[in-house]
Amino acid sequence: MRYDPLSTATAVLTRVGGRANVTSVAHCMTRLRLGLADPAGADQEALRAVPGVLGLVDGGDGTLQIVLGPGVVTEVTAAVHTLLTRPSPEGSTGPPTKPPPERPAGQGAGPDEEEPRRRGATPVRTSLRRIANVFLPLIPALIGCGILAGLNGLLLNAAWLPGLTPALTAVASAFMALIAVFVGYNTAKEFGGTPVLGGAVAAVVVYPGVAKVTAFGTHLVPGQGGVLGALAAALLATRVERWCRGRVPGALDVLLTPTVTVLVTGLATLYGLMYAAGVVASAIGAAANWLLATTGAAAGLVLGGLFLPLVMLGLHQALIPIHTTLIEQQGYTVLLPLLSMAGAGQVGAALAVYVRLRHDVPLRTTIRSALPAGLLGVGEPLIYGVSLPLGRPFLTACVGGAAGGAFVGFFAMLGTEVGATAIGPSGWALFPLLAGNRGPGMAAAVYGGGLLTGYAVGFAATFLFGFPRHGRPPTTREGKRSRADARRTAV
Repeated sequence: MRYDPLSTATAVLTRVGGRANVTSVAHCMTRLRLGLADPAGADQEALRAVPGVLGLVDGGDGTLQIVLGPGVVTEVTAAVHTLLTRPSPEGSTGPPTKPPPERPAGQGAGPDEEEPRRRGATPVRTSLRRIANVFLPLIPALIGCGILAGLNGLLLNAAWLPGLTPALTAVASAFMALIAVFVGYNTAKEFGGTPVLGGAVAAVVVYPGVAKVTAFGTHLVPGQGGVLGALAAALLATRVERWCRGRVPGALDVLLTPTVTVLVTGLATLYGLMYAAGVVASAIGAAANWLLATTGAAAGLVLGGLFLPLVMLGLHQALIPIHTTLIEQQGYTVLLPLLSMAGAGQVGAALAVYVRLRHDVPLRTTIRSALPAGLLGVGEPLIYGVSLPLGRPFLTACVGGAAGGAFVGFFAMLGTEVGATAIGPSGWALFPLLAGNRGPGMAAAVYGGGLLTGYAVGFAATFLFGFPRHGRPPTTREGKRSRADARRTAV
């Protein structure tokens, strides 16, 4: 049957308590993220049974993440937006037709809307989620510009198409040169300010004229502080704007509020935030380089082994600002290739399950359909469809990821850095984005060796230790047990 995103969206909205229960809609590369007024109104068991739904992650703060996979999530999100704004037929007994209330320009969620999101949430987790929401919309541009930058680098090294490479340089580099503006815009939008004011104060960070400004006895450098400075500037602008709106008379609000917001925040950015953010950004870069140069194998083992649980909990998005800062500073992030090894361990574990459970036809079918996505670095289908329900294979997949991370980290200790010029892809899809201090060829060789190590160790660990010691592994045919039963048996 042909895939229909509208049918999936309809089924999802019905099972989360209807349209009136949805307060926000967003998506990342693989997940539909719904803010719910009443999280208890969502029928999670029914949601898991919807065709195309690969898994659920409860954000704990009134958000529900529905794992759909790349490509599919974009279509389903668009269909959800369509359904939320479409009036119901007269006499319909379906969910309420009223879409989430629209916010006035420049204003964030009100207290009544924010309260459900705070239920069960910790301040740290909520802050990480909101900061991740700032950077998630930037990932497609980071991927596209990163691939073009890699292609342009190959053309430059080979001295091919010299008339085209200057144009490719401009196309690939323009977004990174102005990324601070986009970060400021998204930050103000996420935290309840006027987006364009957030972009305006963040633009101060990258304006060439700041080179004439002296702060703390030194001249500022355009781009100093990068995305961290832009994030801090936009957050301050949001606070200043809210303060003004509560005190400026309505007749003067349209003139005074934007002026005061830009003036106060702009000066604070020039004479404080840019310098402080620059220090923090430099510390992040120095710490990453030191970590890999001195404890590369151990660091890779820890990062590669823990990344799957972070993905499962949705906390991996909190690393995006760190990746972006490293890309701004060094041209690539050395952390992403290490973390990508978790997906290799997951693929190896899934292959071992495929071999061991020869009689479980439904599970083997799931593995065959999810394996291509896993090889390309999209791990959720294998996590929620295979390893996590079985229990032990999820842990042995983490062992494979740790081994792959240790492999890449070991070469970093020997002086061979492997980095990614953009974030988002992993697995085989990361090869076009690889870079390093010894050229893309060496980076690809080390990264490929890490993938093979993750595959092999994930497979061996799962094959040997991923199933009960006594008796045969459970199958669907024998007793027709559910995946939950299989998980309890394996654990």
